[in-house]
Amino acid sequence: MTDSLAPDLPFEGSKPKKKKKQKRSKGLHGHTWDAHLILAIGALTMLFPFLWQIKLALSTRAEVVEIPMNLWPEKLRWENFARVFEFVPFTEQMTVTVSYAILRVLAELVTCSLAGYAFARMRFRGRKVIFFLLLTVLMVPGQIFLIPQYQMVDAAGLLDNFFAILAPGLVSAFGVFFMMQYFRRIPEELVDAAKLDGCNPWQMFWKIMLPLARPALFSFGVITLLSAWNSLLWPLVVINSTEKYPVAVGLAMLQGDHLVGPDYPMIMAASLMAMAPVFLAFAIMQKKVIEGFALSSFR
Repeated sequence: MTDSLAPDLPFEGSKPKKKKKQKRSKGLHGHTWDAHLILAIGALTMLFPFLWQIKLALSTRAEVVEIPMNLWPEKLRWENFARVFEFVPFTEQMTVTVSYAILRVLAELVTCSLAGYAFARMRFRGRKVIFFLLLTVLMVPGQIFLIPQYQMVDAAGLLDNFFAILAPGLVSAFGVFFMMQYFRRIPEELVDAAKLDGCNPWQMFWKIMLPLARPALFSFGVITLLSAWNSLLWPLVVINSTEKYPVAVGLAMLQGDHLVGPDYPMIMAASLMAMAPVFLAFAIMQKKVIEGFALSSFR
């Protein structure tokens, strides 16, 4: 009995069995050359158009169309950036674009967060009908509203005015739906606890819901900023003065102001200057932006 319970010990003089070495698989954080190579190729592929744009902005018109094409110009033509200000009022257009983008982002964050909270957490008469109309607006292309919006702006006497560009962007159906979906994901227990503490609907929104919705606000803010920065069709319809155009319209004007054909070096230089504020904003808020997209309702 004792022999059966005794551990199996090696006899004297016998060779102990060698344990097989288990291969340790590298995890996600393992440094492997093939993973870095794939990431480097992907990064270069995404950066190549941007690097080519810089090359064109520093070239001459002859170097742009020459065959075979050189990977880098013989002489850096920094004067292409200065020539932009000779053809379009770039400073005034950049001021209009920055003001429009900031005001539109702030307006949509306020209106869409309030409306999204109302649809997600409040019950009121006609809620389902209004929500159905909201979804209908999302399904219809924005160009369909161009003529009614133009007639409303014209009736208000806002044509060729900065507020004519801003008015349709004060609220967004997509933003309301976006924020509503995020507010719905917040646990109901927090709402019940706030009600037990005596919070009214405004206090519940301001002190509980809005702080928890910061990732969604950052994500939606970035989407709105890019949409406002690239706005082209609506300002082209309601604005007549060149200095009141946003920078996207100014870049489009550069393509048709030359008899010999588009001046691609100058257009690329103007595009780089137009992209600079967006890159700067992303560099400052990079951590918040990535966190916002990672935790937003698009997961």
